[in-house]
Amino acid sequence: MVSIPSVFFAGLAPALLQRIFPDAVIRILDRYIFFEWLKVFSIAVFVTLGILIMHDMYSDLGDLINYGATAYEIAYYYALLTPSFIPVILPISLLLSLIFVLGALHRNNEITAMRAAGLNVFSITRSLWVAGVLLSLGLFWLTAHVVPYSVEKSRLMMDTLHMQSEMDKSDGDLSNIGKVSLMCFANRKDRRLWIMNSFSMATNKANGIFVSCFDENGAETTRIMAREAVYDDVDACWFFSDGQELSYNPETSRAVRSVTFDKKYYRDFKEEPAIMHLSMKRVKDLSLFEINELLEASAKEGLLSSAAKSSVLKYEVRLYNIWLSPLICVIVVAIAIPFSVAGVRTNPMVGVSKTVAMFFTYYIIDNIFSALGGAGYMPPFIAAFAPAAIMFVFALSLYRKVI
Repeated sequence: MVSIPSVFFAGLAPALLQRIFPDAVIRILDRYIFFEWLKVFSIAVFVTLGILIMHDMYSDLGDLINYGATAYEIAYYYALLTPSFIPVILPISLLLSLIFVLGALHRNNEITAMRAAGLNVFSITRSLWVAGVLLSLGLFWLTAHVVPYSVEKSRLMMDTLHMQSEMDKSDGDLSNIGKVSLMCFANRKDRRLWIMNSFSMATNKANGIFVSCFDENGAETTRIMAREAVYDDVDACWFFSDGQELSYNPETSRAVRSVTFDKKYYRDFKEEPAIMHLSMKRVKDLSLFEINELLEASAKEGLLSSAAKSSVLKYEVRLYNIWLSPLICVIVVAIAIPFSVAGVRTNPMVGVSKTVAMFFTYYIIDNIFSALGGAGYMPPFIAAFAPAAIMFVFALSLYRKVI
């Protein structure tokens, strides 16, 4: 079976190499190293993909079967899910393939022979640099278009199967379909804090709901408590039932008036359940489209999760992380080459160990800077870009020593 990466690189990379390096014919050495790497990379892609799919099957396949999914639906679900693994698969497969190929060249003294023939490290590995750049460009396009679709559609299919299974067992009672427990939400623009004991995604109905309204100084002015509330899609507002509205004196924080009601529309309560639900998810579980949706809602309506004051910053850091993540392919090439082609007296396994250590060090640094950016200690773009810049500069400093 011919893999997509194989077809892509076999057709495009040699032509690109021909343009970048103005030789009449691409040197045999470039083709040899490139195709040796490509074979290992293709195998690594399929092996890594298989491991990730099996890991997901261990977690979710039982749920799919319990939801009554057919064999076709299960296969379709994993077809939708597979592209979401690409940002993980490509860097790992690239790292493993580079370590294997460069390690084999080093172990067989082929790099030594090439260096003895007057070639520098860049001349030996330039085809691998081109491969890393091509992978970064491809990953950038996939991250912008394919991966968000994969994340959202596979999650939607899982949720739909789950809700359909619950509906089949509900005997017409939809109140517990797609139920979310303890949903909290803050509307900073209109200064409202929402707390719901539970919320049904199927009926847009909340049970045990509390809404606190605040003035400009942060003092509570009104509190609404109700047995249930429903979001009206037609009027785009909330309808409360069996509730009580308390009015407070902002200066003393004491209740000054209490009004009970059977049913009441709050037409200025425009918070959308979809945004509320998204804001409760972990930032790393959101797709690129969902993060953009939350940031747009925050900018236009002041809506964001009440889980933390730094939610918007975390969304922005995550957004920049997603956009800059394709750079990892170039960073992997920059890290792997200097360690793998170190001096002839160095044990190749030492270079492999250092390469793997540096690869995981990058992710540690990335998490540290993401936390600092999310806490507001630095601008989100700097927090997202700094780890890549640090590792790339460090790798180039090593690269210069072995040229």
